[in-house]
Amino acid sequence: MHVVTRTYTGKGARELFDVLEKRKADVEKLIRSVDGLVSYSLVRTSDGGFSVSVCQHKAAADETIRVAKDWISKNAGNTGAPPPVVLEGETILQLK
Repeated sequence: MHVVTRTYTGKGARELFDVLEKRKADVEKLIRSVDGLVSYSLVRTSDGGFSVSVCQHKAAADETIRVAKDWISKNAGNTGAPPPVVLEGETILQLK
């Protein structure tokens, strides 16, 4: 399994998460279309938020990064949120 997190903070991050929450059905449809996706979470924090994508392989994780970036650019680019801090790696333990 490969996991990627994208953390959004700073000016415009709260507004970005307002858009994401308002359009969560669109976001869900987009992320579910990624072949190899295992799970996805979108989490609001006090200063923005983060997403966690768990995928079967790195290619799927890379695709979640690409589609998220493209969707935000087209649908929430006016929020002024800076690019996210992206962390990714191989899963060593996953509990359900």
